[in-house]
Amino acid sequence: MKAIIQDEFGDASVLTYSSIEKPAIGEKEVLIKVHYTSVNYADIKKRNGKKGEGKFPQILGLDCAGTIEEAGESTVFSKGDRVVAFPMNGSYAEYAAANEQLVFKIPDTLSFEQAAAMPTVSILGYILLHEIGQVKETDCIVVHSAAGGAGSMLVQLAKLAGVGRIIGTVGSLEKEDYVRKLGADKVFTYDTFAEEVNSLTDGAGANVIFDSVAGEVTGKSLDCLALYGTLVQFGNSSGQAGTIKTSDVHNSCRSIKGFSLGTTRKHDPGRLAAPAAKVIELFASGQAELSIADVFKLEDAAEAHRLAESRNYRGKILLRL
Repeated sequence: MKAIIQDEFGDASVLTYSSIEKPAIGEKEVLIKVHYTSVNYADIKKRNGKKGEGKFPQILGLDCAGTIEEAGESTVFSKGDRVVAFPMNGSYAEYAAANEQLVFKIPDTLSFEQAAAMPTVSILGYILLHEIGQVKETDCIVVHSAAGGAGSMLVQLAKLAGVGRIIGTVGSLEKEDYVRKLGADKVFTYDTFAEEVNSLTDGAGANVIFDSVAGEVTGKSLDCLALYGTLVQFGNSSGQAGTIKTSDVHNSCRSIKGFSLGTTRKHDPGRLAAPAAKVIELFASGQAELSIADVFKLEDAAEAHRLAESRNYRGKILLRL
């Protein structure tokens, strides 16, 4: 089969289009014929890597949409089933193997393009909003990086949940219209959002803030987090760690929660079934959707990565097999 292989850490040029053997599957696994896979920021981080990390050759890719090619005897899947999945060893390939607990059937009404765009960011967004942040209709929330994949889903899901005030942050106000169309009431830049949120709430601050950026943004988030509020930290796309002091939380009765979809896939995969069913239903019924920024052929994965790194896009980037 054809796949994108990486033999060393580095820029997008280390991604090579190669021929390798199809993966073999075990009793509780399935082999998926991949139709589309998405490019996630985690792919960029893994490609860049750190010295001493990584096992080469490696295949990138967190999720995919396709059809079952082969299923282990004890699974509930059959050849031809339409699915989305989190493969075990990457999805930038014509075929990918996955544990049955991380494979979810999709209806015919859901296109493979939308299906491929949704698994990582929509399941993540649903868990962040409803399980970790436990957002209420009366809340004022802030979603950082609101024009990105996870941010786009958080804004949409919050709107569908009837959240009273949704504030999105972006690097540039060129993305304001896009984020407003998703359901945000206000859109601010990272430079000014803390002051704007405090002004908008008469100094009370936001009840829940979703932070995938970290670095300086984390400190500014604490500057506008309400008493008894919750800061949900689920990434560090800035490449910098956010600084938090114990005094930031105990006097103000505020909470800081963290969540990782990767950790949950590895240690508690069964937890994803219910959120997956919810978001698949939302996408299949047209209540939620993700903008597709661009679609690249598999052999053009390096070009797709360069677009992702430019941050000059809205929504999701896909690879087509």
